[in-house]
Amino acid sequence: MIGTDAFQETPIVEVTRSITKHNYLVLDVEDIPRVVKEAFFIARSGRPGPVLIDVPKDIQQQMVVPNWDQPMRLGGYLSRLPKPPNQMLLEQIIRLISESKKPVLYVGGGCLNSSEELKRFVELTGIPVASTLMGLGSYPGSDEDFALQMLGMHGTVYANYAVDKSDLLLAFGVRFDDRVTGKLEAFASRAKIVHIDIDSAEIGKNKIPHMSICADLKLALEGLNSILEEKIRKLNLDFSEWRTELKEQRTKYPLSFKTFGDLIPPQYAIQTLDELTGGEAIITTGVGQHQMWAAQFYKYNRPRQWLTSAGLGAMGFGLPAAIGAAVAKPEAVVVDIDGDGSFMMNVQELATVRVENLPVKIMLLNNQHLGMVVQWEDRFYKANRAHTFLGNPANESEIFPDMLKFAEACGVPAARVAKKEELRAAIQKMLDTPGPYLLDVIVPHQEHVLPMIPSGGAFKDVITEGDGRTKY
Repeated sequence: MIGTDAFQETPIVEVTRSITKHNYLVLDVEDIPRVVKEAFFIARSGRPGPVLIDVPKDIQQQMVVPNWDQPMRLGGYLSRLPKPPNQMLLEQIIRLISESKKPVLYVGGGCLNSSEELKRFVELTGIPVASTLMGLGSYPGSDEDFALQMLGMHGTVYANYAVDKSDLLLAFGVRFDDRVTGKLEAFASRAKIVHIDIDSAEIGKNKIPHMSICADLKLALEGLNSILEEKIRKLNLDFSEWRTELKEQRTKYPLSFKTFGDLIPPQYAIQTLDELTGGEAIITTGVGQHQMWAAQFYKYNRPRQWLTSAGLGAMGFGLPAAIGAAVAKPEAVVVDIDGDGSFMMNVQELATVRVENLPVKIMLLNNQHLGMVVQWEDRFYKANRAHTFLGNPANESEIFPDMLKFAEACGVPAARVAKKEELRAAIQKMLDTPGPYLLDVIVPHQEHVLPMIPSGGAFKDVITEGDGRTKY
């Protein structure tokens, strides 16, 4: 009945073509073992990505004796997978490093599978590391000697300063996203750029590199480390002066926040969670201010400890992602740091959490607004509000909707905290309670995520002061 506009027919292969790495429409039940094997191979090899398999209802209902040993038919795909990195190109990168005075590593999601190799590379070279939102955790964030934290629109001043002043930018597993680069011509304008990525489509797409390698970053780093271990004494690499310059910037422009009476600064809530979990929790987020604060104020020391929708900006991602993490790692502490706007997108998943009895903790930074949109309204649109207040206009002093009642309806223990001195005990109780728990943390909506480089701006345009209590 495909193509007849039958009941609930949607050409899902066509609908998802632009957002999947590959997709299949199964028309022969005998093909299912091969298709599934191929789908997992494609999803995990090269640049990882989603693969969709559409199995029509008539195929689902057929009986079959499966042949599990069917070979994959991926000749074209296999021939396009990147080859191992060229030794001569790797040696050229080492030469560029030895000639530089102010090198910086710019690492992204492509580094998550090569964290150990990256750590060894930093150990051998002494080059400081700036991470994208996706790259957090690929290098330990608590290593203040080398970790510059996140760069980009809401990155640290010192990470963006490092990229701006660098003479060599080692871009590993990144895509020069607009939220990182801002104004492309001004981004790393003094630097030679080396780009290593497994996806040839990303090389030169936004920023033309001086040198590039299309290869698996793990293999490239292994090759670079091997050359460095052999030649390290001859190279005599010393970037201590450069790191001292960056430490001065860190001291001058640290990540900070203001306190207002006994109200709870959202940044302080995340900092407290970081302390109480020893930086070991798996953190998921929705999208908005809470996401940026979670990236800034929680220190990620291992890959995939930080789960966020990043460039897709998918509000509602936090709770389902936390459910997935809790199923995959039942022994881990999993905390969904969420905003009230994002949380409302998938609030029904509280029922799933309860039914499956998953130990998902939800720390809700509730400011009764769509916080990031409010921040842009404050900064760039004279504080004109476009339906960004999420409370009840008839009674603005009341917390609305009552998140505790959603939790109660699903049998999930919950509590609300609104005073700074009560926060630590409330978070500790959330962590100590077996199974799921929701903590509704009431925070002021006037807080802004800082630093901020306005969209399309450059490092010189960075904003480090102000909030919604000021007129712009």
